[in-house]
Amino acid sequence: MSRAGGTVRPQPEIRQETEFFWTSGRDGRLRFQTCTACRALIHPPQPVCRHCRGHETEAGEVSGFATLIGFTVNHRFPLLGLPCPFVVAQVAIEEDPRVRLTTNVVGCAPKDLRIGMRMEVVFEQAGDAWLPLFRPCARQPPPAPLMTARSSNRGPG
Repeated sequence: MSRAGGTVRPQPEIRQETEFFWTSGRDGRLRFQTCTACRALIHPPQPVCRHCRGHETEAGEVSGFATLIGFTVNHRFPLLGLPCPFVVAQVAIEEDPRVRLTTNVVGCAPKDLRIGMRMEVVFEQAGDAWLPLFRPCARQPPPAPLMTARSSNRGPG
């Protein structure tokens, strides 16, 4: 365990196939396994691309931006290094929204979070690993229009 920013977080197990992901935050850049054939991001790392069945992959750098697609605020059960309340969130990576990370949101009060917010990665060191955490971007895009019965694909309204 490591102390960063006043908290103590558990360290992930770093394996040969995931080392690039857990250490990529050292230079402030988020990286994912990328299929060289179809350019899909693959997470967690796999020996074969689940989209095109390609076998050639590389570690590719992404922008570090994502969309908040779900979150919960934990008020009752503290986790080692995370005093309550803390936010557990899912974000969809901007370059390939099929890739989602379960992470923590930092730098924002839970009451200010909204589904669809644009997020940016920040890293926190935990031992040899750099944990990708996310915070809301300073500039937010306008909210997406709400779906109505007429705009859905369920048929005539």
